[in-house]
Amino acid sequence: MDSLITAAARALAAGDPLAAMKRVALRDDPPALALRGIAMAQIGDLPMARELLRRAARAFGMKEPMARARCVLAEAEIALVLRDLGGAMQTLATVRKVLDEHGDRANAAHAACLEARRLLLIGRLDEAEQMLDMLDFDALPVTSQSGYWLVATGIAMRRIRTKAAHTALDRARDAARETRVPALLAEVDRAASALEAPAARKFEKGRGGLLGLAEVEALIASDMLIVDACRNILRIRANVVSLSGRPVLFALTRALAEAWPGDVSRESLLARAFRAREADESHRARLRVEMGRLRGMIGSLAGLDATKQGFRLNPHGKAGVAVLAPPVEGDHAEVLALLNDGEAWSSSALALALDVSPRTVQRALEALAEQGKVEWYGRGRARRWIAPNVPGFPTSLLLPAPLPRV
Repeated sequence: MDSLITAAARALAAGDPLAAMKRVALRDDPPALALRGIAMAQIGDLPMARELLRRAARAFGMKEPMARARCVLAEAEIALVLRDLGGAMQTLATVRKVLDEHGDRANAAHAACLEARRLLLIGRLDEAEQMLDMLDFDALPVTSQSGYWLVATGIAMRRIRTKAAHTALDRARDAARETRVPALLAEVDRAASALEAPAARKFEKGRGGLLGLAEVEALIASDMLIVDACRNILRIRANVVSLSGRPVLFALTRALAEAWPGDVSRESLLARAFRAREADESHRARLRVEMGRLRGMIGSLAGLDATKQGFRLNPHGKAGVAVLAPPVEGDHAEVLALLNDGEAWSSSALALALDVSPRTVQRALEALAEQGKVEWYGRGRARRWIAPNVPGFPTSLLLPAPLPRV
């Protein structure tokens, strides 16, 4: 075994990338390239780190599949930090299989953890949870255990399970403290800030206010009719009616819910749902049709009463009506919500996370850039987008040090 490679690997494991670089900086053999790539990633030069790891993977080739898989795994983690959710990130299943077949349980489990983080970012919560359940937690390095619990925290937050989110976050913090890695502790602190931040805005009887995650959970558990503008659904406890894909019907419902217990005039409904400045008979006829459709769809939760001026929402039960909306609304709010994690995103990753076309995201980013709400750097496929007003922390690289080649 090469003594310099061994010493460099030990330096990386101890969190000293500069010491590792001193030992392999002038070498171009595959193990040295891989270690230099890891060191550059920990220093923060991610583009150079990615290039070195790609060179190492090519040099290892098919004759050394485990070493090559470790390089691809490290590159995938860099892609995760860069929010490049295609490419190397999509090879994680193959990498995990190779590592598992060669007995590298730690890196196979780490690959599964990275895959779960990617699935969480693009909103595939069920798959992310299944990935956490199937991976070998006991094989995870302690640095990766913090990432595991951060994914569990994110899933619980997205599913509005406050107690589970706090429990997972506490375990993430314990794992990060055990590593004594400042970047890991900072990432946990950022997750804690997100957990304590306002999760939604509530409108009830014409008044609005911000709610934390626990308050949102309590509201959903109540007997109130909730018009959820975050998911475009209506619900009373577990009884849910989805209006996703029916923007006109949901706009009408929200207008009625915000005015409850009062009614809403036909003119206001036309302006809200159809953006009709001057209503004519065709608009009124369409309103009657849409209100009929809405009455049929939400009949299990509420009725619609015609009044002299317009319409009134009539919920079943006596608990009342509340609208649950995102904390910040407006054009392209979903894009800004993703950028609010403080990381630099590619437009393709944003499109994947939002399940829309890349061109739709590009138009949104251009509009936000004109308003000064986002900034970009890089050219072509390397361009990344950030929200400049978001205080960010350095995202950790949960890179287990690759074992040197024997």
